[in-house]
Amino acid sequence: MDILQLLVSGVANGCIYGLLALGFVLIYKASEAVNFAQGDMMMLGAFLGITFINASYADLPFLIGITLAALLLGLFGYLLDRLVLRAIFGQPQFAMVILTIALGFLMRFVAGVIWGHDPSSLETPFVGKVWQLGELIIPVVDAVIICTTVALTAILYFFFARTRLGVAMQASSQNQMAAYYMGIPVKRINAIVWALSGVVAAIAGVMFAAKGAVEPSVGLLFGIKAFAAAVIGGLGSLPGALLGGLLVGIVEPFAGRYLPSGAGQVAPYALMLLVLILRPGGLFAQISQKKV
Repeated sequence: MDILQLLVSGVANGCIYGLLALGFVLIYKASEAVNFAQGDMMMLGAFLGITFINASYADLPFLIGITLAALLLGLFGYLLDRLVLRAIFGQPQFAMVILTIALGFLMRFVAGVIWGHDPSSLETPFVGKVWQLGELIIPVVDAVIICTTVALTAILYFFFARTRLGVAMQASSQNQMAAYYMGIPVKRINAIVWALSGVVAAIAGVMFAAKGAVEPSVGLLFGIKAFAAAVIGGLGSLPGALLGGLLVGIVEPFAGRYLPSGAGQVAPYALMLLVLILRPGGLFAQISQKKV
C-alpha cells in the first residue's frame, strides 16, 4: 500500500513536470531553442493564480482565477516574443539561451518585489480533502492535477491534429523556410507558440500552488527538473514530454523513500544521464526526416 501511495503522489507531481516540459518542447519545436525561463513563467503563473483566487480584493472562483492567470501569462509570452525575442532573430541559438536565463533572473526579481519572498500557497475548494479507497488515501488535489493534465493533453492533441493553426505550427516546426514559402506567417506562429507555452506554464503553476508553497526561486529548481523530463522524453516530442514528466515525478518519491538521504533530488538527473547514454535523442526521439 505504501508503494501505491507513493505512486499516486509521484504521478500527480509528474503531471506538473510534464506540463512544464510541454512548454520546453513547444518552444524547441518552433525555434529549435530552449527557454530556460520556462520554470520562472510557471512561478509567475502560480503567483497570478494566488492573487486572483486568494486576494481579498479579487477573491475570484477557482476556474475563473486559473483562466485569467493563463490568459495573462499567454499574453506575456506573446509580447515577449514580439518585443524582445524577435530582436535576436537569426542570431546563434546561444544568444537565446543567455537571453532566457537573464529573463529568468529578471522574473524572479520582479516576483520578489511584488509578492515578497515568503512562501505562499493557493487556497482551493478541495484543499485538505481526500478520497479513501481502503487503506489508500488519494488527496483530491492530486486527482484534480491528474484530470487537468489528461484534459489539457487531449485539447492540445486535438488542436495540433485537427485545427488549421495547429497544422501550421507543425509545418513551421518541420521547416520554417518551406513553411514561409507556402504562405505560413512563421513569425506570427512563433509568437502564438510562446503564448501557448505561457498558458501551459500558468496552468502548471496554479496546479503546483494548489499542492505546495510558492516563492520566487521555486521556478528555477522546478524548471530544471522539467527540462530533465523534456530531455528524457525527447525535446522534439510532445508525448515524450509528458512521459518524461511522469517518470521524473515517480522516480523522485521512490528514490527518496528507498534510497539514501538526498537521492530523491539527484534521481531525475541520474535518470536523464542514463537515457542520454542509452538513447541520446530521448525515449521518443523523432528520427524521421523533416518534410519539405
